[in-house]
Amino acid sequence: MVEDNNKIIGRKFEGVVISDKMDKTIVVVVKRTKLHATYFKRFLVTKKYKVHDPQNKFKVGDLVNFIECRPISKDKKWQVLY
Repeated sequence: MVEDNNKIIGRKFEGVVISDKMDKTIVVVVKRTKLHATYFKRFLVTKKYKVHDPQNKFKVGDLVNFIECRPISKDKKWQVLY
């Protein structure tokens, strides 16, 4: 966690919107590379996050930054940065 002027900011990611069909929610895919522990080969890992978008501002294909926040629903624990 990063501390900024006495306010704790959680993890921060950047990804591409792949779905905006839900109300006030977007699905963002984050791609990153990992290193295999035994063979030391790099490989691509993708993960999907449900991100809170209260203004329905972002559409499919947009690049977004989002941070960790309090749980908003069962799957939504992330909020988009404007």
